[in-house]
Parts: sequence; structure tokens; C-alpha cells
Amino acid sequence: MFELVDAVKQCAERVTQFRRQHQRIGEQNTKAALIEPVIGALGWRLFDLDEVHREYRRRGTDNPVDYALLLLRTPRLFIEAKGLGENLDDPRWANQTISYATVAGVEWVALTDGAEWRIYNAHAPVPIEHKLFRAVRLEQDIDGAVEMLSLLSKENMRDNRIEELWKGHFVDRQVHGELLELFGTGEPSAELVAMLDRRLSRLSRDEVRSSLMRVRATFDFPSSAAPLNPGGSRPAPMVQPVEPPAEVHHQVTTSPAVPPRDAGPASRRTPKRQVSDAERAVKVIDLIRAGRLRPGAKLYAKYLGKQYVAELLADGSIRYGDRTVTSPSAAGEAVKIEVYGPSITAARKATDGLDFWSAEDARVGDLVSLKEIRRRFATRDGV
Repeated sequence: MFELVDAVKQCAERVTQFRRQHQRIGEQNTKAALIEPVIGALGWRLFDLDEVHREYRRRGTDNPVDYALLLLRTPRLFIEAKGLGENLDDPRWANQTISYATVAGVEWVALTDGAEWRIYNAHAPVPIEHKLFRAVRLEQDIDGAVEMLSLLSKENMRDNRIEELWKGHFVDRQVHGELLELFGTGEPSAELVAMLDRRLSRLSRDEVRSSLMRVRATFDFPSSAAPLNPGGSRPAPMVQPVEPPAEVHHQVTTSPAVPPRDAGPASRRTPKRQVSDAERAVKVIDLIRAGRLRPGAKLYAKYLGKQYVAELLADGSIRYGDRTVTSPSAAGEAVKIEVYGPSITAARKATDGLDFWSAEDARVGDLVSLKEIRRRFATRDGV
């Protein structure tokens, strides 16, 4: 575990350095500097062809997979590598490798550009967009990256630890879908209203229904935080679990839309930093013109445990999927509509886009929220 922690930290530092220097290092350098150090730290012997087979082909005529990790000379995991900064959202990369893994009888697939890792279950009996199991960006979550990548260690692949977690994930996702049907729409489920009406004899059915329309409910299915040992003899320290994809990760809270009048200090939210008038006057196009944001830059958002990517255009508009919208808030709303569907309530859809999206501050070289980039520009911090 300690070797993996060090490898992840070093790779995250290299990613930051490459991006700060605006280096496009290509696929081969990405493999050498960012991917193979992680594979080695996971306990796989990089120079043993019976464990790590580069450019693997099941048959001589097949297109190769960048890495096949083998146990007893049998492939257990395919890794498809892309150059740092390549668009992992391009469906071709995951589809191609998952399809090949299915034919080759390999259940697990990882897709990575060295900075971000995604794990897929190629054999899951679900549409391909639901085969994604976990995803993490090294710079954003070192502990989460260690936790997730530990699942790919030689020892844990031998013990099939990842399969155990997938089974729980698969069940949780289906339960979560049903819970959203009950709680996640503007009109409460008739079954839920009837059940509460039976249990709350002092309330009328209309009162129960009205209350359910005010409630905001989310659901938490924590991933296992059991210690993992990816190849070292020392026990693995407990780390925070990486958040699973959006289908299964929500924190349980059920609260009225209006807090009770006698709510004490503990129930009040921590006040946010005041935004100055100078900051409010700054528009996205101003940040582009000042060189704090670059046209074509990727915008990243993490919502309900899943990462979303948009593109900043030269005029300050934002492309998300096949839509182009005029503001970060509209792009954030597009994400929420994608998650909840067109019947999403106005309150849930409302988004502070500058908080929602992060991007590289082109002047400083770090990945921060658009709101922080705006603050720096307005206060001349980091000039």
C-alpha cells in the first residue's frame, strides 16, 4: 500500500507539472511516466511477460490492447492507455476495449490517460454506458485513487475482491433507481403516499402528499472501506472510499424545504465567503480575454459521484455533449437534466455554474473552480 501511495502521489505531481508546462507528452511517454509506475506499485511484475503483456493480442490478426495483466498466464484485466489529456469521454475507446474483452473472456477493463482512471465490468448484463464501475482523477483525490486502484492489485485480482464490490454496486444501483421513482420526481409516488397515509392516521392524504412534494431526499450507498493490501506485507491503512458512479452514490438527507423556526446554531449552514461587486462584474469572456481561461479548455464537474466534462468555446459559451449553452450555470443544469430527466424540479435544477465547474487556471496552472479563477482575476491574485 505504501508503494502505491507514493506512486500515485508522484504521478499526480507529474501530471500537474506536465499541464503547467503545457506539454503534450503522447501515449508512449504517458505509459512510461504515469501508467507503468502504478502497475508496478500494484504488485504486477512489469518485466515478467506471464504477468504484464504489452500490446496483447488474443489472435495475431486482432488489434492489440495496450496491457493485459495475467494470473496463471490467463488475462484478468485489460488496460487501454491514451496520451495525457486525450478525451476519455470519446465512446470509441471504452466500447472498443470492452467489446474485445467480452470476446476474450476478460471481465475487467481499465481506461486511463495517466491522470484519470476508469474501471469497467465488460461482462455486466447492462448497457455499455452502465458498465462503468469506478472513476477517479489522481490530482483531485489521492486517497480515492489509492482506494480504487487497489482493486486492480495482483493480490486483490487473485482474490476477486473487485467482483465482490461490483455485486453490491449492481444491487445498490437497482435499489437506488426504485428509490428515485418513489422520491425523485415532483409528484410523489402513489404507493408512498398510501403507505404513509396508513401509518400517519392523524394526517389527511392531501397533507401527506403536500409534505412529500416539499421534501428533498437523497440516498447514500457507501462503498466498502475495508482495508486492501495491494502487494505489500504491511497492513493497508484505512482510507476513505472512492465515490461510486452517480447511479449509486447519494447522501441520505430528508429535510423540509423550509427549516423549523427554532433550529439551533448547529442546524445552520456555514456562511459562504462574500462575493464582491468586482467579482460579480467579471464574465467568462473576460477570463478568456485575460488569459486565465483558454478557448477549448476542458471544464470538469463532479456531481453525485460521477465526473462530467464540458468544453469552453472562444466566445465564452460552453459545449456539453451535443448542446451549446451560454453560461456555466446552463451547462450545470444540462448535467442535472441528464441525471434526473426532463421532469426535474426547478429547485433541483438550479445551479451555480461557477461553483459547479472547474478548469485549469491558465496563468497559475492548477485545476480550481471557475469561481476561484474569477476571484483571482478580480483581486489580481496569482497574476
